[in-house]
Amino acid sequence: MTGLYARAGKRALDLAAAALLLVVLAPVVAALALATRIALGPGVLFRQPRLGLGARPFTLVKFRSMRAGPGGDAERLTRYGVWLRRTSLDELPSLVNVLRGEMSLVGPRPLLVEDAGHLLRLCPERFAVRPGLTGPVQVGGRNALPWTARLALDAAYAREVSFRRDLALLLATPAAVLRGDGVASPGHAAGAPLAGETAP
Repeated sequence: MTGLYARAGKRALDLAAAALLLVVLAPVVAALALATRIALGPGVLFRQPRLGLGARPFTLVKFRSMRAGPGGDAERLTRYGVWLRRTSLDELPSLVNVLRGEMSLVGPRPLLVEDAGHLLRLCPERFAVRPGLTGPVQVGGRNALPWTARLALDAAYAREVSFRRDLALLLATPAAVLRGDGVASPGHAAGAPLAGETAP
């Protein structure tokens, strides 16, 4: 990852765009917070440790999409939660992660801390950049893609960060969200586990 944009311009764009989006979308965020409270009960936000730049953990913030209580993810995922995920509106609170410098608007998806060992072995390049709200995997098929394809896209992105590519991915994101492809892997409430798919 080289170039002036990768070193400084990308972060400046993230700060300006995330701040603007949080102001413009404040009514939408407030409405979704209320809807989540009504649909799922107390605690509208979901917080989870994820891997960021340099494989350092940070706390990802999203809207909740599952009911609290016992049961697997598929059992606790509600129709409202499915809609939130399909539209990617559950990720609006993650703009705060962008402001904090933990994420970028564009980059590899922030993955689970427990996958650190697999990712450092299979795709260390992805940790050279901040994880993103959108990126090549989100535009290219999300969880419908096998992990090998996802990691290859992440590595290619990290090696060639540019304003032109980020702009192209940002412009392609609304169409990908509207299609709703790959929100969940077949047989899973979300994505298939990394370890299970990449194990020899």
